[in-house]
Amino acid sequence: MNVDASKALLLIVNPTAGRRRRGLVDAVAARVRQEGWSVDVVLTRAAGDARRLAETCDASRYSVIAVAGGDGTINEVVNGLAGRGDNAPAVGIVPLGTANVLAHELGLGFSAAAVARTMTAGRALLVQPGEAVNGAGARCFSLMAGAGFDAKVVAGVSAPLKRRLGRAAYVWRSLVEARRYRPVRYEVEIDGACHEASSVIVTRSRHYAGPYVVAPKAALGEPLLHVCLFERWGRSHTFRYGMALLLGRLPRSAGYRVVTGRSVRVSVRSDAGELREQPVQIDGDDALTLPVSIGLSAGAVRLLQSA
Repeated sequence: MNVDASKALLLIVNPTAGRRRRGLVDAVAARVRQEGWSVDVVLTRAAGDARRLAETCDASRYSVIAVAGGDGTINEVVNGLAGRGDNAPAVGIVPLGTANVLAHELGLGFSAAAVARTMTAGRALLVQPGEAVNGAGARCFSLMAGAGFDAKVVAGVSAPLKRRLGRAAYVWRSLVEARRYRPVRYEVEIDGACHEASSVIVTRSRHYAGPYVVAPKAALGEPLLHVCLFERWGRSHTFRYGMALLLGRLPRSAGYRVVTGRSVRVSVRSDAGELREQPVQIDGDDALTLPVSIGLSAGAVRLLQSA
């Protein structure tokens, strides 16, 4: 049987993500099939499976790769597609994660009807991912790379804890990290100019941790990095930054600013006696350690958004 590649979709499902919303996957697949599309469903079994599927899927067979999972699973697919060139399938999202930052960034609906409509009739946004590199390797990101308090929180949340508690796992870990706080200082070099910060988020997107805004002028389709600098130290300032984020006031907060650039290097200026490697979170996953160099990926991906 011949399959029309223009109406064929590969649906990659992370079975450990969003168990309470698992019915959404079946509902989306059913609606896409009702539109005359073929849908092949593949479940991931281990970390790296989604990236391998994206790297090896037949672009002559599928016009869309849909990802049913969180931002970490989407990140794997983005890494798998970034080096494939212009003929790679477009990426659709079935949001099942804890934060679903990319879904918020693209302005996607969360109902089965809205998700299916984006898969079959959405418009493709060409996005050049960011890329973080250290001695251990390289990792692309569609959203952000972070070092400091948020990266330590992410590193401390295990997959079983996240499945059991959801967002509450990050709240609990934030309290743990606040208690063990040390005034680590990071050196952030942006296009050759040096800055100092207590935490840093290098982002391609406006949003962070769901619908919250950290970089109001960022845009996925723009080839530019927005570097969010948290310039004040101490538990009280960390708490104040967190509350400002939740209240939508972070971009206007004292001691916080956003600097744009295309080349960023983040390293440790002073570890304040904190005897551990400093983690780097990539799209909400513990991924690398400092120092890292961050720029834009040579490749690009097409992300589907509402028509």
